[in-house]
Amino acid sequence: MASTRNRDDNEDELEPQRKVARTQRDSDQRLIVILENASLETVKNNFELLTADRHSHILRKSKRDPAQYRPDITHQCLLMLLDSPLNRSGNLQIYIHTQRNVLIEVNPQTRIPRTFDRFCGLMVQLLHKFSIHSAEGSKKLLKIIKNPITDHLPAGCRKIGTSFSSDTLTKVNKYVPRDQAIVFVVGAMAHGKVEVDYTEEEIAISEYPLSAALACAKICNAFEDEWGIL
Repeated sequence: MASTRNRDDNEDELEPQRKVARTQRDSDQRLIVILENASLETVKNNFELLTADRHSHILRKSKRDPAQYRPDITHQCLLMLLDSPLNRSGNLQIYIHTQRNVLIEVNPQTRIPRTFDRFCGLMVQLLHKFSIHSAEGSKKLLKIIKNPITDHLPAGCRKIGTSFSSDTLTKVNKYVPRDQAIVFVVGAMAHGKVEVDYTEEEIAISEYPLSAALACAKICNAFEDEWGIL
């Protein structure tokens, strides 16, 4: 009897999501999320992604804080963002900026592996080869691009930082533009504050500390509500 497959199975090859809209419903309506300070670094002389759980001895030996090496946070954020109706409607763009100043562009049609081990393997491959193609090889789903991030953002778009420590506590809905692109920066790390020089203002989107993935979810939900994406 044939086995039943679900959407989490068969992640050996990176395939594009088939349900993502080919074109944006409105090319000017776009949320750009930048995951800042992402921990994506390979172990020296080893084909592995550096993680707090598996390489704490290496980190402590080099006097580095293991808590800062959490690639699982980036994994959680990407799963949430790429699965969102906002992304499937074609109104979301994602960039990742790592602690090591590597800038990554994520194609909206990318289907990130559901398991963390396979995600780590994919990121190691990306960091070594600079791009990841779709299974048929015709499309780059992940690619390393040149800094700075501002060169890849729409001219004149608003850039909003997010931080629990901000004095401006507000609803995300107030920042959703009607017909233009806007940037939200989310820290993809366990502790600390994102310090960048390209945002124009910084807001807190909850009176409680949020995980990076939950912050991404709140932002996406606000844009889906305002833009009528169900």
